[in-house]
Amino acid sequence: MKSLSFALIGRSGCGKGTQAELLMKHFGNLLYISTGGLLRELAKLDTSAGKGIKKILDNGGLAPDFVIIGLWMRELCNNLKDDQGILLDGAPRRVIEAQAADEFMDFLGKKDTFFPILLDISREEAFDRLTKRRICKKCGKLIPWVGDFKKMEKCDSCGGELFNRPDDNPQAINNRLDYYEQKVVEVINYYKDKNRLIVINGEQSIENVFEDILKAVKVK
Repeated sequence: MKSLSFALIGRSGCGKGTQAELLMKHFGNLLYISTGGLLRELAKLDTSAGKGIKKILDNGGLAPDFVIIGLWMRELCNNLKDDQGILLDGAPRRVIEAQAADEFMDFLGKKDTFFPILLDISREEAFDRLTKRRICKKCGKLIPWVGDFKKMEKCDSCGGELFNRPDDNPQAINNRLDYYEQKVVEVINYYKDKNRLIVINGEQSIENVFEDILKAVKVK
């Protein structure tokens, strides 16, 4: 059986990171690709590109498509093994990225086992979660505002103090949600038009969301 690959898409706060962790544990042999993580690593470099990306990120801007796609391709070309699947966390976010991902999956012979998954929550639910979620001051773990996480007083990984992220203010949140409507919805329609999108109700419990993902993948 071919290894499965996934792209987790959805509004900020929909639980992509949480479901990515569960998928990694369940399937084990997945190469995890986080666009945000790759960009942050690039921004640490003392290079022209690194400095350029740092300036964009510090100003709350969006990295160019060619940089994002280039980072993906470098990561995949350098690290993906024959028997591994791929997990794209929070990507693609623009149609050109979705097209590039499809072309590369086709090149790898993985396109027929690549599942774009939409974790669907309303804008109102996303806003509520984002204004209330917290981050660990010690280890940086993001604590979502769902289920038992709402009761958490200390980080469950290191015991660190929890606080609200500085960029989780109403204006910044609305900017992110506006971007979703303007650009990410186009990606969703791209996969819908190809009859490939798996839509999951993201307003359920974490466990039920994951169970629905597994059911949908098996049906496919």
